[in-house]
Amino acid sequence: MSALWRINLWVCGFFTLVTLACTGLLLHQALADVERELQSAQAVVEYLSETAERDPASLQPGLTRSLRHVRVRWLEPGEAPREGAQHGPDAWLAGVLFAQTRHHERVLALQDGRRVQIAVDPRDEIDEVWDSLQQLLALCGLALLVSLLTIRWAVGRGMGLLDELLRALQQVSDGQLKVRLPTEGVPEARQLATHFNQMAQALEQACADNAHLTRTLLAVQEQERTHLAQTLHDDLGQYLAGIRAQACLLRWVADQPQAVERTVRELEHNCEHLQQGFRALVQDLYPVVLQHLPLEQAVAVLVEQWQARQGIECQLRVSVQMPALSSSSKTHLYRLLQEALTNIVRHADASQVRIRLQHQGGRLRLLVRDNGRGARQPQQPGVGLYSMCERARSLGGELRIISHPGAGWALALNMPLEV
Repeated sequence: MSALWRINLWVCGFFTLVTLACTGLLLHQALADVERELQSAQAVVEYLSETAERDPASLQPGLTRSLRHVRVRWLEPGEAPREGAQHGPDAWLAGVLFAQTRHHERVLALQDGRRVQIAVDPRDEIDEVWDSLQQLLALCGLALLVSLLTIRWAVGRGMGLLDELLRALQQVSDGQLKVRLPTEGVPEARQLATHFNQMAQALEQACADNAHLTRTLLAVQEQERTHLAQTLHDDLGQYLAGIRAQACLLRWVADQPQAVERTVRELEHNCEHLQQGFRALVQDLYPVVLQHLPLEQAVAVLVEQWQARQGIECQLRVSVQMPALSSSSKTHLYRLLQEALTNIVRHADASQVRIRLQHQGGRLRLLVRDNGRGARQPQQPGVGLYSMCERARSLGGELRIISHPGAGWALALNMPLEV
């Protein structure tokens, strides 16, 4: 059942209750009024009866025909008196109004030989009450009809807006993110259309950002694979080829001590460079230092290596007592700091960096700030900023990145500690 039909049923039920209540009040008031009228009519019947018995000539048919609430009926010889019968709604209404009231009629045999029936006639009161009841029912019916038409008009406009919104949502669910609702009509419709358009625009922008980030991630993945292949082929591969050649050379110069010593030194040199290359490669792939050192020492090693490699002064301040973190939290925090330092090298053009890792009040705070050139925050963050935001979300923390031209970059992470 539609919402319009449910509203119509509720309104019809409400009007039915109101109509029944008004009908009950009308009949209750009519009972009292009719009782008073019929008591007065009974007195008139008594008066006419006494007058007819004293002076039959005074009871003329022309005078008694137009009496209200009193019926005077002249009987033919041998005719039996009849009671006024009511039929249809009048009979039902008479039963309601006069169920507890009995008004006797009188049959008189006058001195001049005529017979007359004088009785209280409630038909006028019944007609008045019935007319009032019909007017009440007609008024309630008209009010109900007007209400239903008004509701149909109002709900029809609202349902039209909902139908349009449902169609737009269906188009959005089908991937048509460029759909927009017209911002016109009543204020509620304009407000709904405005919010829907903002939602659709934000969803379209999010999908575009996701597509851009996906393409960027794929490109970064290919770059990392290319870098890894080049490192294995050009650097490590060359050292391995040199070691193999020198090992073969040892067989030919085994009887030449000086050549053997020189070849051994070259082997040691190549092995050392090979080991350093493998360490750097493993460090890029995964920070093994986190498995063997606490977080504060791993961060200190990262900062020291970064400072030596980049030649940028870096000041690190760490709280004396650092909390114990899970392996995943340590990795996310370490990678976030690593990405922040990488962004400083790529974009900041800074000569000094300050890092503060602080444990206070059940929360862990990381602040990275440089004295570089700064810049306005990009409308579409790149992979670096996006990955830092995702890592902060994984840590359950809040990441703020503040930058102004000429004032450097500042990155602040505020995360709760695991309980």
